[in-house]
Amino acid sequence: MRTTLTLDPDVERLVGDEVHRTRRPFKQVVNDAIRRGLAPRLADEPEKPYRVKVHRTKLRPGIDPTSLNRLADELEDEALLGRASRARPGRRPGAGGRP
Repeated sequence: MRTTLTLDPDVERLVGDEVHRTRRPFKQVVNDAIRRGLAPRLADEPEKPYRVKVHRTKLRPGIDPTSLNRLADELEDEALLGRASRARPGRRPGAGGRP
């Protein structure tokens, strides 16, 4: 169908930018934009619930599952000691509480 269409200046700029960016004809850009705009919205369609795929795995030999948090605990202890030593100038960690 052939018709005359008057575009607002901002829409004309958007279409022109898309023509330049995609190197497609003006007619094709306008038709594709109208199709996308008038197509049924994805939000109107019911969404499928998200399902997590379970992956069963085993720990590698030599890794003790009871000590997985040990490194995190050690790093946290070091951070706390560092913070405490900065709060009390002149004191060293591990110095038995004496200045």
